This record gives sequence, C-alpha cells and structure tokens, in this order.
Amino acid sequence: MNIIVNDSPYDFASPLTLHTLLARLEQSATGCALAVNQVIVPRPEWTAHLLAEGDEVVIFQAIAGG
Repeated sequence: MNIIVNDSPYDFASPLTLHTLLARLEQSATGCALAVNQVIVPRPEWTAHLLAEGDEVVIFQAIAGG
C-alpha cells in the first residue's frame, strides 16, 4: 500500500493503522497530532483508524517556545 507521510512516499503492507504507522516510522506519539487527508484524527482513534491506498498523512510535532 502506497501512502504519503509528510510529503514523502512510503510503501507498507496492509492493513496499517495510524498507531502501527508511528511505530514503523519509529516516531513517538508523545506531543504529536495526526491528520489523514487533511482531517485531524483524535488520538483515541489511532489504534482503529485503518489507512487506505493513496492516503496522505501529516504528522504535526508540538514545539515549545515563547
């Protein structure tokens, strides 16, 4: 299955959830938000949200500052 993550193409075996995607990318879930096809997915749904061929995922990382 081909998906786009932060404007970079990836090929993963399906089925693939958002939670599994983060693990495969070795990305911590702490301090981040996820959007699929420009729609924010609430954190409690990450383990059940299945990605589909051609989905575009954006990982937003929280940044502290002032």
